[in-house]
Amino acid sequence: MATGYLALILHAHLPYVRHPEYPEFLEEDWLFEAITETYIPLLRVLRGLAADGAPFALTMSITPPLCAMLRDPLLQERYVRYLDRAIELARHELDRTRGDGRLQELARFYLERFEACRCLFVDECGGQLLPAFAKLQEEGVLEIITCAATHGFLPLMQNFPEAVRAQVLVARDDYRECFGRDPQGIWLPECGYVAGIETVLAEANIRWFVIDSHGLMFGTPRPRYAIFAPCFTPAGPAVFARDRESSRQVWSQEDGYPGDPAYRDFYRDIGFDLPEEALAGFLPPGGPRKFSGIKYHRITGPSPEKDVYNRAWAMGAADAHAGHFLHSRQQQIGQLLENTNIDPIVVSPYDAELFGHWWFEGPEFLNLFLRKAAFDQQTFQLTTPGRFLAAHPTQQLAAPSASSWGHKGYWEVWLDESNAWIYPHLHMAASRMTELATAAAASPAPLSPLMERGLRQLARELLLAQSSDWAFLMKTGTAQAYATKRTKDHILRFTRLYDQIRGRNIDENFLANCEWRDNIFPHVQWRHYVRKSSG
Repeated sequence: MATGYLALILHAHLPYVRHPEYPEFLEEDWLFEAITETYIPLLRVLRGLAADGAPFALTMSITPPLCAMLRDPLLQERYVRYLDRAIELARHELDRTRGDGRLQELARFYLERFEACRCLFVDECGGQLLPAFAKLQEEGVLEIITCAATHGFLPLMQNFPEAVRAQVLVARDDYRECFGRDPQGIWLPECGYVAGIETVLAEANIRWFVIDSHGLMFGTPRPRYAIFAPCFTPAGPAVFARDRESSRQVWSQEDGYPGDPAYRDFYRDIGFDLPEEALAGFLPPGGPRKFSGIKYHRITGPSPEKDVYNRAWAMGAADAHAGHFLHSRQQQIGQLLENTNIDPIVVSPYDAELFGHWWFEGPEFLNLFLRKAAFDQQTFQLTTPGRFLAAHPTQQLAAPSASSWGHKGYWEVWLDESNAWIYPHLHMAASRMTELATAAAASPAPLSPLMERGLRQLARELLLAQSSDWAFLMKTGTAQAYATKRTKDHILRFTRLYDQIRGRNIDENFLANCEWRDNIFPHVQWRHYVRKSSG
């Protein structure tokens, strides 16, 4: 008898933002907010499900830049400082809201939430969240996958195969260091795919990846079972396709669950609503306004006037939406079971930061849905792509089509008039990196320790410049100046190092400063850029 399957995939990623040259840096809050509102709440949800013996399975990518930031002692220390300021602000709010019972109840809620985050992060985990997620993988309830090294948009590197290869192999090496094993799956950045990527994945011994639905539907030959069964690519790795129906229900701006009037409004934050004197001690002296994480209003409706957030109402909405999502998947998979002769799988990937950061009640929704799916129905089983392949090793062979999950399905987000200027620089740097790496590998004499350091740092600067986040931020206009500066800074440091290495005259002070500033991938293997012989 056929069985239906559902694979939920959470893509946890942030760009590498670490600025030791400043005592504080606003964009580092991206990480601190995500830890507080997404990663710690998700960890609690998964631990609770495992402790209760719920038969669930979940897949989660934790990208190499995020792994690096979560492991970094400087950022760990700064996160604790961020929490201490949030706790102090919440205590002030308890006093300030003394005359308003509803607001004071919420102030107490936030104070207890921040204190609980600090307890888990400092006392339970010793500042290390990755081992806590790794333990869930060892228990068999979570499949952690990797991503390209710095979330580089691989289709726009297709004319520089060594750059694509390095993005994948550096990511594999980093995963080994973080989790003590090889990754079985990979999240292609932005689900961006072009022919040939699967060959690099096969070299890295990666078994599967995910693309958008049209990438498989336009494949050759057309998939017999549409997007509800994986296909093996000619090079070997299997490809799964994103199910748009389940994705739309969760993150659609028009009719997705997060827009419900009962849920917390993301933008109404006391960091912007209150006078500056009420935020003393939280805002840096002379610094800009910023989010505090304390938000007193619910979405309410289209009017700018917002009602006070009611946690009980929000939890009721989360329960109703979890039930609706369960019923929708039962209907969808039930129809597939009736009309096919296979064990269909629905693959539903989401940005992890949607759950908690953008949609505050998202972790509770996920918890409720996973429990309902585990105990309240028998139409489908929760699984991971890796587990599904192990049980279903025979699948159709097909070559996917070029695609991404961006607007209009191809490259428009990462290549338009706002960001196209970056690619001549990135392509020249990729070509130069390959040139130097190939020459250095062919040298009959051993390289000096200084030359080894220089080549490793050259690779880091290129990888960081290639992050798809910078092009995305330029396109959306969000943090555009910062994204532009990051791209230029990495390219300038790369170019200066390239000239020094090529001239065999490395400025060790400059190199040491680059290593201190851009310290991702301490053991990066520059030889991944060596051009392969055509013979």
